[in-house]
Amino acid sequence: MDRYLRETVMLDFNSPMLQDLIQKRGWKTLAKEQQIKAIYAYVRDEIYFGYNVSDDITATQVLKDGYGQCNTKGTLFMALLRGVGIPCRIHGFTIDKKLQKGAMTGLVYKCSPRNVFHSWVEIWFEDTWYELEAYILDRAYLTQLQTIFKECTGAFCGYGVAVKDFKHMVIDWDKNNTYIQSEGINQDFGVYDSPDDLLRVHHQTLSKSKAFLFRHLGRHFMNHNVNTIRKK
Repeated sequence: MDRYLRETVMLDFNSPMLQDLIQKRGWKTLAKEQQIKAIYAYVRDEIYFGYNVSDDITATQVLKDGYGQCNTKGTLFMALLRGVGIPCRIHGFTIDKKLQKGAMTGLVYKCSPRNVFHSWVEIWFEDTWYELEAYILDRAYLTQLQTIFKECTGAFCGYGVAVKDFKHMVIDWDKNNTYIQSEGINQDFGVYDSPDDLLRVHHQTLSKSKAFLFRHLGRHFMNHNVNTIRKK
């Protein structure tokens, strides 16, 4: 399990900021199952869903931002897990951009690539790998979506969600897998020891001009849309 516990450039769990968080929350004093539940809930609900400047930022930077998406929240989640001794790895994919519609709108949506780089975190607990994805969207955001689309009784795709049962999404961990975008997956890259390893092989492909526009303009529109939904 050593390979799933090591620190990396992105999983910088020995940084003062992450160590201070781990200490203040008292996570090291908990039993393993409670550690996972507490860290999972923290990353899901206290780090809001939002779009950072890039996928390859460190866990410390995600914590400073206070928000993230699948890849960046996953980086923070993994760093905190490894910081308390929970083995974990990352699974890479692409998802169809249609599940982002609503969070992405207008020209931003039109110009975005069809296949969006995506990942989730897998944890090793009691001789089982659990697939955890539902930390991506915070409960406050999801609750507002369910209020807005209260007539939806089956599958839902959009606003960062792709699930079979919108009214009964499994977003809490209790020795189970959790999913929130898995129904939009269209390509599987397999598992990697760390996000550093994954991103050396697979990453979001954008032209220089589109990357510049996303970094300086597009993601801010997307964050505005998400925050507006959360505050409704």
